[in-house]
Amino acid sequence: MLAAIGMMVAAMAGPPARAATVTGIAVGPRAITIRFDDAVAAASSASLSGPDRIAVDVTGLDRGVLPAGEADAAHGLSVGRTAVGETAVRETAGPDGATRLVFRFGRAQAVTAGRFEEGGRTLVLALRPRGDAAADVAPMRLDFFPFSFGNHPRPLPRARAFAPVPAVATSLGLPRIQGDASRPLVVIDPGHGGFDPGAISAETGLREKDMTLKIARAIRDELLRSGRVRVALTRDDDRYLVLRERFGIARRLHADLFISIHCDSVSAGEASGASVYTLSEVASDKEAARLALRENKADTISGVDLGAAPADVSSILIDLTQRETMNNSADFARLLGREGHDLVPMKPNFHRMASLMVLKAPDMPSILFETGYLSNPRDAAFLDSGEGRERIAQSIRRAVDVHFARRIAMR
Repeated sequence: MLAAIGMMVAAMAGPPARAATVTGIAVGPRAITIRFDDAVAAASSASLSGPDRIAVDVTGLDRGVLPAGEADAAHGLSVGRTAVGETAVRETAGPDGATRLVFRFGRAQAVTAGRFEEGGRTLVLALRPRGDAAADVAPMRLDFFPFSFGNHPRPLPRARAFAPVPAVATSLGLPRIQGDASRPLVVIDPGHGGFDPGAISAETGLREKDMTLKIARAIRDELLRSGRVRVALTRDDDRYLVLRERFGIARRLHADLFISIHCDSVSAGEASGASVYTLSEVASDKEAARLALRENKADTISGVDLGAAPADVSSILIDLTQRETMNNSADFARLLGREGHDLVPMKPNFHRMASLMVLKAPDMPSILFETGYLSNPRDAAFLDSGEGRERIAQSIRRAVDVHFARRIAMR
């Protein structure tokens, strides 16, 4: 019997996880962006002296991903002469089995913040010139789950202060809501912003953070013209928001629908067309478990305060609410594909599912709308045109009209 149990455990464990590899590194004036072909487990950064360098230790990254020595143009790396001077990157062994990427700059830099994107497949580290008073920061550690910073397990040189990722601020000012107070509320979330530019077009220099804001404003104006909904933007300027802040703002406003706007990009190939993401069932289960296991369960789901509910009851309430929310999100995604088919170039497999942080509100239908590819000249021209943004806005408005008409009819 013990042998049989051992075989069952081995079968369920499956093969070991494949280590990720680096597919591209971009160094801008304010950020380092490292892209991987698969999710990595964790990362940490530290400032090194003699000469001044930045070390990035990545757990779950394959060794030998970069050429030997210092590379300024290899393996899809867009380094060399950059806005922070001549830049080179090399690979060494990091602590505790991690792979270390060492960046050398023409002008000394420090990492002041960082976060994962695209399900752990992209790491963005904010840069600041080391001459600034606030630039000399301590090593920081990033964990894909639960997106938090903590001290590095080993002392590293020139560690002076700890720089945490900002938590969801309860004092964060809420955005202005526009429209008739009796109408349902749609919150539009322009992706990226601040030090995080998102995808950048290699040909035109268009930045995702700028395009998403322009598209979000066009959607807001179109929805307000319809008069059927109220609208708020999570950001109406060039600011950085933590992922949980984005849907946290929508929940605090008691939004009826959350739409996060993004633009896609690939390093090679001719990918094009829009797509929409909703939360995957696996991600839903993890988020429900996170809420159910929260120490004080000080959360309100669909108007029910879980703090006063027994553990088994709160788990059932979370699960039921999350399932209904996922169904409503998927329904809206299909509506958007149908209503926007003649207006916006779309992928054949338009509706997709993924474990994306901004989609994890348990009681608010949410989608992430990838409006097109900045890496594709045709898509980039469409997104950068007034007509293209108007077509995207019309698609959203049509889907929103049908979505809330159905909700009213069901009531």
